[in-house]
Amino acid sequence: MDPYQELANAIVLQAVKDYRMTDDERELKEIERFFRSAWFGVLTSVDPDLLISKLRKEKKQYDY
Repeated sequence: MDPYQELANAIVLQAVKDYRMTDDERELKEIERFFRSAWFGVLTSVDPDLLISKLRKEKKQYDY
């Protein structure tokens, strides 16, 4: 795989991990803003709204 694509994937995956690990609403909103940014669109073709929706559902499922 192209090293630049590997780096792009790593950036996106780290943002997903950060989202999963935090309960801070401000940080969650900041990460969501990144997912909706033009920069995110350069890094990946993943639909940001679909990703956010899935991550929110995941957090709801595991929040007690």
